[in-house]
Amino acid sequence: MDLYEYQARDLFEKHGVPTLRGIVATSAVQAEEAAAKLGTPIVVVKAQVKTGGRGKAGGVKLAKSPAEAAEKAEEILGLKIKDHTVRKVMVAEGADIAEEYYFSILLDRTKRRYLAMLSKEGGVEIEKLAAERPEALIRRSFSPLDGMTDTLARDMAYEAGFVEEDVAKLVPVFKQLYKVYTAEDATLVEVNPLVKTAQGDIIALDGKVTLDGNAEFRHSEHAALHDHGATDPLELKAQQMGLNYVKLDGSVGIIGNGAGLVMSTLDVVAYAGEDLPNQPKPANFLDIGGGANAEVMTNGLEVILGDPQVKSVFVNVFGGITACDEVAKGIVQAYKILASDGIEPKPLVVRLDGNNAELGRSILDDAHLPKLEQVSTMDAAARKAAELAE
Repeated sequence: MDLYEYQARDLFEKHGVPTLRGIVATSAVQAEEAAAKLGTPIVVVKAQVKTGGRGKAGGVKLAKSPAEAAEKAEEILGLKIKDHTVRKVMVAEGADIAEEYYFSILLDRTKRRYLAMLSKEGGVEIEKLAAERPEALIRRSFSPLDGMTDTLARDMAYEAGFVEEDVAKLVPVFKQLYKVYTAEDATLVEVNPLVKTAQGDIIALDGKVTLDGNAEFRHSEHAALHDHGATDPLELKAQQMGLNYVKLDGSVGIIGNGAGLVMSTLDVVAYAGEDLPNQPKPANFLDIGGGANAEVMTNGLEVILGDPQVKSVFVNVFGGITACDEVAKGIVQAYKILASDGIEPKPLVVRLDGNNAELGRSILDDAHLPKLEQVSTMDAAARKAAELAE
């Protein structure tokens, strides 16, 4: 789960990371009240969206009075930034910035270690810096068993070119940010910029935090961080059903068992649609997982068929732990539920292979479900689903 900046700021404050005060507002009036409450000569009105590029898009503005903060909030609220609509702003204290740095800790899945990155050049697009001037970005891989030690933090700071006085101030901040990372079960903690003020203080001016959803059972308090208002309704419904679903912008609904098979199915469907006039593409990622039963299959179809963009559905199952007869029962059950709700079924292409495939095919044949076709191979089924969406 990606957090908004104001949520990251709150976690930083909770774990002792030096930061500035900020108040969330959803209207110009609230922004004016927030600026008055902060009482600083300058405030920054910042769009709260889960994407980068806010400054370039006009989502970050300075204000020198509460009235001006209201004006800036009015300009930002409702703004579209990379397809994200701004519904909240954070009114934060202004800072007298002398220098801007970059620091992050993230999970390196390939090495099964943590990766810390540091640069004296913050406030810029870090991907561009890493590509064009990699020597300006210090990277250190380290073991979770060792953690962010004083030695590691100092070595990184010295290698990045910081002087002794700044190193002494940076080391405890790096360690506090690592505390946020571990204590909150994050997969990313990023500060850009981490600033040095004219007074010599080190402050986390902007934060980005991604929490590991697999660790939510340890953090009941994280439930309050979910922004259901900004979540796609179908994704929210799937989430409540315990489905691994991601909405895409195509017209062919996809259901498969296993992330690898589903990813392959997305590619095959996209390829199959390339030479068709409207080039139909996958409408979603939906992995029903291993051992999925009829209920899971029913829920998956219910979510996908609730998407008005979906014109056809491709169910691609290779039975292993998942038995194909259970999948078939789920499809039959889903049709009954849809019929009882008065929902017209959409063209459904089914490819069953593996464990109990023949039994599963027989169940579907005997059910005589409208608009359902069984195809024996993955490529042919993908092509059929794309043609039906076309």
